[in-house]
Amino acid sequence: MEKERLTAFSDGVIAIVITIMVLELKAPHGDSWADLARLTPTFLGYVLSFLYVAIYWNNHHHLLSTVTRVNGSILWANMHLLFWLSLVPFSTAWLDENHFAPLPTAVYGVSLLMPAIAYFMLQKTIMRAQGEGSLLRKALGADLKSKGSLLLYIIGVALAFVAPAISLALYVLVALWWLVPDRRIEKLFEQEEEAS
Repeated sequence: MEKERLTAFSDGVIAIVITIMVLELKAPHGDSWADLARLTPTFLGYVLSFLYVAIYWNNHHHLLSTVTRVNGSILWANMHLLFWLSLVPFSTAWLDENHFAPLPTAVYGVSLLMPAIAYFMLQKTIMRAQGEGSLLRKALGADLKSKGSLLLYIIGVALAFVAPAISLALYVLVALWWLVPDRRIEKLFEQEEEAS
């Protein structure tokens, strides 16, 4: 299978996820600044979730640029990632509805952890399909950024039951860490172009 079909499908699902999230934003009941200000936590939750989905979309684009041929394992690993991303709007809405209570904060953390695990698995599936000469394997190396993110999510989920604010701060920290684009794949392509 050509990777373009996988890319187009993934782009469509991610666009729907973002659409669902934005539909959760409701206009304030009233016409004052105070009415608008009451929606600040809702808006900040949306911004964080949008940022996460955008980060996945950007990195997914780079990830698929290393793929020459898609097999069934890659298709299912990609579906696994899209499944977990599709739950982000639900966990964002629940977090907002319950004003950052411990359990919704933990569930939100799980909804960030699971796509990270799925993305890691997708990377491994692509590398396995490409064999020892995998471009992705060369680009990622030890992949400390991904492994560090998984650890911070797990700590955030555990802390949600005693300090939800610290959990949210860890979730923001991971987003900011990934906001700086992961250029490992781009650098590899640049090096190959210079060598040829």
